[in-house]
Amino acid sequence: MAATARSQALLRSGVGVAAAGVVALLVVAFVDLGKADQIASVTGVVLAVAGLGLSLWAQFGHSGGRAAPVEASGTRSVAAGGGIGTVVTGDGVRTPPASPAPPAGAPPAGGPTAGPVTASGPVTASGERSVAAGGDIGNVSTGDA
Repeated sequence: MAATARSQALLRSGVGVAAAGVVALLVVAFVDLGKADQIASVTGVVLAVAGLGLSLWAQFGHSGGRAAPVEASGTRSVAAGGGIGTVVTGDGVRTPPASPAPPAGAPPAGGPTAGPVTASGPVTASGERSVAAGGDIGNVSTGDA
């Protein structure tokens, strides 16, 4: 997985802070070894608690914004983490006509409480001209005309 510019910046700043901490601890160790031992103990506890917090945040903190893994493998396969309106993977196939829009104020097709559906787990389309969606699929044509 490629790192984003933001994650690379965070990684570099974390490495910089850690390097500065090691240098500062070495300087204090040469002056007063007992003091360096105390500083290292307190710093270790603080960093352990911070690491635990960051781990929990990374695991559980992105509930709404984290997209499910979406993978399409195979010739002309399509995978989407949410709904798909129209998919055409065949040669010479025309786009199917769009589904008529429901009248204004009508409840969604799934019932009055239905809303947009998105994947909570991985969405995978594997095989030639396969289609997978984490939500609704409107129209699909995978054959040749």
